[in-house]
This record gives sequence, C-alpha cells and structure tokens, in this order.
Amino acid sequence: MPTTLEDARTIEDLLQELGDISPRRVRLKPPPGTAEEADVLRLRHADPERRLFELVDGTLVEKAMGFRESLVAAELIRILGEFVRRHQLGVVVGEGGMMRLAKGLVRIPDVAFLSWKQFPERRIPSQPVPALFPDLAVEVVSLGNTRAEMQRKSREYFAAGTRLVWIIDPHRQTAEIRHSDGTEYEISTSAMLDGAVVLPGFRVSLADLFQNLPVDDAVRETPDSPNLDIDRE
Repeated sequence: MPTTLEDARTIEDLLQELGDISPRRVRLKPPPGTAEEADVLRLRHADPERRLFELVDGTLVEKAMGFRESLVAAELIRILGEFVRRHQLGVVVGEGGMMRLAKGLVRIPDVAFLSWKQFPERRIPSQPVPALFPDLAVEVVSLGNTRAEMQRKSREYFAAGTRLVWIIDPHRQTAEIRHSDGTEYEISTSAMLDGAVVLPGFRVSLADLFQNLPVDDAVRETPDSPNLDIDRE
C-alpha cells in the first residue's frame, strides 16, 4: 500500500491511505510527502485561520474540529482533569497537546491523559512536540472525519503504547470504546465512560457530556456511519 506521495499512484491513493479523508484537509505546501515536524510548528503560529495540522506520512492534514466538538472536549477535560489531579495520576491535555507518536508522525488528540510514569521526576518536557503517547486518547468526531481515519488513528495510538481510546460522537451521542487488547464496543447516553485499568474508578455519564446538544438528525438516519464518512465541509 502506498504511504507517501512518492509511492502513491494517484492523489486518490494518498487520500485513501490517510483514511479516505477530503482533499480539502490536505495542505499542498509543502507538497504531500515532504512535510516535516517543523512545518507543523510553523503553521501553528502562521496560519491566519489558526487551524491545527497533524503530520502523517510526510503530509500535513488539517485536524477537523468544530464548536460542538470543542464544547464536548472541554467538558471532558474539566471532569477528567479534576479526577486526575485529585488522585495525582498524571496530566490531562487538550487539542493543543501535540505528540510525536513515532518518527514523522505527529497526532493531536482532542483530549489525552498521560500518567506520571511517562515523566521522570514529574518534569513536563519543554519541547512543543514531545515524544510521548496518551495512556488514554480521546477523539471527538467532527463532520469532516471518516471511519477509516479513526481506525488508523486508533492503530497508531496503540502502536505507540496507548491502552485505551474513546471515539466520542456528539452528533449521534455515542462513544466507541477501544482497548489495546482488541476489545471494541459502542455505548450510548444510557451508559458510562469507564477509565478501566488506565484510570481505575473514573466514570462519567455519556449523557452528561452531551447536555443541551441535540442529536444530529442527518446522522441519526445513518447508524452504520456515525457521522464518520459524512463530509459537510
């Protein structure tokens, strides 16, 4: 399978490798396949629209995000952060927390918990893109995301050392729970998000995260496509 523009037969091949994403999310300068971590940092400050870009296979991919998704992520950061601080477990970061999961791979989870085990003497690294991984990675699904993209992100997180991934969909008001041992299941607002072995004792009602958010009617009609694969950009 092609993994860079050099190897790809067509741009369609590249987009498929990136998770069947919209070409509008791929930045063409620098050309796909040639981007580096420095470009991620440069755009973080230089982009007039303040967009965030992840680095995947030498390609800058815009991180899809919207107001509704940011609201859900902020609420989870608040709840999760209080639990983590109370039990002195580690740190919680938001959508600005860039991490180098592997050489040439920079991801920005919407919410991430990192245990103190990753920080010698509990010292927070000064690098803007540290070589760290989330013990718990949370992706809040936006309308520009695809299912294949979320599958790829999950594989990358687990390969880096992540043990638990939550894919939260505020449009369908569901969450997919994925464990590093391959266990996967979906929950609805009647269930709780559980920290499992990563955050023992942490539980939060999914309904609490979606307070005042209506179910997206257009997505409700496509249960096999939980907002993923729906592109309204």
